[in-house]
Amino acid sequence: MSEKAITRRSFLAGSAGVATLVAGGFVGFGSWKQAKAAEKTEQPVLATAHSMCNACSSKCGFTAYTIDGKLRKLIGDAENPMCKGKLCARGYGYSQIAYSKDRLTDPLRKNERGEFEAVSWDQAYSEIAEKVASIIGSDGPQAIAAVQDPRPSGKYYTTRFVNALGSANVYTHAAACDLSRASGFLQTIGASTYSSDIVNSKMTMFIGRNYADAIRPSSVAQLQQAHESGARIVIVDPRCNNTIAFADEWVPINPGTDLALILSMAHVLVAKGLYDQEYVKANGVGFDDWAAKLVSYTPTWAERITGISAGIIERLALEFAEAAPAASIEQGWRAAIGSAYRNSGETARAVCLFNTLLGCWNQKGGALFTSTVNSGALDEGRFPKVPKPAVPLLGLDDYPLANPATGSVLQAAKLAKDGAIKGMFFYQSNMAAGYANPAYLAEALGSLDLMVVIDVQMSETAMLADYVLPDTSYLERTEIPEFIDGMVPAVALRDQVIDKVLPNTRPVDQIYGELAEACGVGEYFPFTVEELADAQLRTVGLSLESLREVGTSFFADKAYAYGAVPIWNTPTGKIQFTSDACVKAGLTATPEWLAPSVMPGSDDFRLIGGKQPIHSHTQTTNIEDLMQITKDYDLTRVWMNADRAAQMGISDGDTVQISSSVHSGTVRVKVTERLNPTALWIPSHYGCSSPEQHTAYGVGLRQMDFVPFHIEPAYGSAMTEEVIVTVKKVGA
Repeated sequence: MSEKAITRRSFLAGSAGVATLVAGGFVGFGSWKQAKAAEKTEQPVLATAHSMCNACSSKCGFTAYTIDGKLRKLIGDAENPMCKGKLCARGYGYSQIAYSKDRLTDPLRKNERGEFEAVSWDQAYSEIAEKVASIIGSDGPQAIAAVQDPRPSGKYYTTRFVNALGSANVYTHAAACDLSRASGFLQTIGASTYSSDIVNSKMTMFIGRNYADAIRPSSVAQLQQAHESGARIVIVDPRCNNTIAFADEWVPINPGTDLALILSMAHVLVAKGLYDQEYVKANGVGFDDWAAKLVSYTPTWAERITGISAGIIERLALEFAEAAPAASIEQGWRAAIGSAYRNSGETARAVCLFNTLLGCWNQKGGALFTSTVNSGALDEGRFPKVPKPAVPLLGLDDYPLANPATGSVLQAAKLAKDGAIKGMFFYQSNMAAGYANPAYLAEALGSLDLMVVIDVQMSETAMLADYVLPDTSYLERTEIPEFIDGMVPAVALRDQVIDKVLPNTRPVDQIYGELAEACGVGEYFPFTVEELADAQLRTVGLSLESLREVGTSFFADKAYAYGAVPIWNTPTGKIQFTSDACVKAGLTATPEWLAPSVMPGSDDFRLIGGKQPIHSHTQTTNIEDLMQITKDYDLTRVWMNADRAAQMGISDGDTVQISSSVHSGTVRVKVTERLNPTALWIPSHYGCSSPEQHTAYGVGLRQMDFVPFHIEPAYGSAMTEEVIVTVKKVGA
């Protein structure tokens, strides 16, 4: 925690502006003074500390203002590249988790009656270690696995702990998020991500990506700047999402058919010779094979599939050609390209190849591989190197195209169900509610011999566990530094902001270190998180003390320069219009049309989901102020196209029953013109089934309940929108 403490007198005298900010925080200064009057505190301690938000994966940096160790105000750090001085509603609201009445307070063990009972840390560690030893003794270390939602310390310590046990099985939520996108990119350009230079672009297309509802403040600011500068912004989405405020055109595509749109736009560029032929020749391999396939993918062909007229498709392609190379299809994320359909991975491949036709890689206004900085090697005497596990990550044989950095956590669930994985640890991962069909996952995780959850509240995943270990909130701990890619790469710190609220909770670094000691591998954790953070920072010329002072530090000498020829980290060393690995995995060598697994008919709908700007999946819905916004604005409603609603006699606000092959539920309807008629849109974060989350419990429907358990072939994703539902007006 920052030691820059100041008294009330100097706080008020030194900066009237800061005093005003504190007065406008979660608890006003006057309210604080009144509440503390009985304590007769003469010199309250006011302090600041830099940290990073934990409401979503963006990890925006902020300065926290505290009074006597209690949070009073957050202000986004102007220098932080993720937020640029602003936080979103989630960022402000989620800070309440530290003081939530639903926080886990003590280690819990599920007894023989299936009820949780509090136990000591030593007892929990001892019993967990005994079960770990039993599993490894009978089935080897590869029968142990872990799932973590990537956060700085959580990512490091989870991996180190599991690797120390001898297992490589560490998974993330990627299979329900961006696995197909990252994996398709790897097959094509040898990198799992890139950045569109939106601010300097002449044209950017967003496919299923929604900056205005996902809200990384810096991204929204860049989009606004591009819009005001005259860049052409096109959103391709079955739903007219809130990014339309900065867009020139909404293309209301039939969900699951984005691949057909990209193939047909590529057809136009190639057929008319409007692509960068020299660039493709110099950087690509297998182009002629793809070009031969594109011949049949005309705009007229695509119109029948996408619902977008051939004229619009051709116009969009010509606009791209005119704007190139200051143009690109933005990288996308969860929706069409990330994990939604049987063709998501192939759509990702096609996106990269279309951008290649524009010659836009590393060009101003195009698609960039920005600069990176990472910590260097550490002294192995102080930070012992963990031996490489003998058995590789499980699941890659079944889903060979899955990004090896994350693997397919859904295949891990299948392996648990089949008995190949017998013990699993979860760190701030609500897999049971948000990754795939909850009923299947509950059965699969119920097959484990050992299930341990580390979290701050009783999630649906925690309810299934044998042991639940109470983590501190992100405001109560220091973590290792977060390195951030960008035009000027940076490093940011999550420092401890407030005093520990609940005395028997422990931070993740301490929990894993003590678990390791109990399991007999404590020799790999002979350091504190502060020592580790400082050592990592010193490899790049900084220190923990110096980063604490500023929160975010930049590496100006590593600034990105336009025009650098990328290193294509593929088997051929070039952009792969064809992929041998895809052929071996049962796909075509080049991206070709692959229809979704299921398609809606005239009497039903495809159920699609997405974020709202006040919630991040399931973790923020138990925040009282954020949920109150949901209730005030009736935000649990599903969206239905107005024409379809009229045909069915459904009016705005009616209650309907939604049914898929695996689930049924009732909810109110929002009738709107802003939705493709073949789709029904549902917010993806409601429907909490954990009664220990008193604010979120039972509010709205849970998207994943309706989705059958299935896995995208070759890539390993959840295919979260491969589900058809019927809709019936309740009482009709």
